[in-house]
Amino acid sequence: MGRKKVKLAWITNDATRRFTFEERKKGLVKKVSELAMLCGIEACLVVYGPQDAAEPEVWPSPTETARVATRFNSMPEMYRWRKMTDQEGFLRQRVAKLQDQLRRQDRESRELEVSLFAHEIMAGGRSLDDTGLNDAVELVQTIDIKLKLVQNRIIFMENFGDGAVRDEKDTNFSIFLP
Repeated sequence: MGRKKVKLAWITNDATRRFTFEERKKGLVKKVSELAMLCGIEACLVVYGPQDAAEPEVWPSPTETARVATRFNSMPEMYRWRKMTDQEGFLRQRVAKLQDQLRRQDRESRELEVSLFAHEIMAGGRSLDDTGLNDAVELVQTIDIKLKLVQNRIIFMENFGDGAVRDEKDTNFSIFLP
């Protein structure tokens, strides 16, 4: 069973913060060593502790870490930076992803509003007279899309429906609108 989601925020209590740092550092060292062992890769870890720590924590050893870092730094920049990201880059990606998600939600919300509007008009609950030009255009577009979906469904049923729809006399296909 996993842990509950941890709220990422500054730990104000010094003792708790130091304890959390040490525990998380042990976990990080363990993960890097497992990654190196299981995947057969070269990896190193440098962790700078709180301000009172004189030397950084280095894994696997300072000489091995220096060798891996030198090898990394000798690579052309194009390869070095290809999959690296800093906090700013990560946040930019996250913001772009959330903006895309928001645009999708806005579009879906608008489509649902227009569909609801169409149903209200057909049910007699609303009139087209008080509809603005943009809403009327979207309503027509939505109805066209729904009509094409129905036509495609009919074509599909005629071609692949095992006799479900063969000719107009045998058609029991109805569109039910509220």
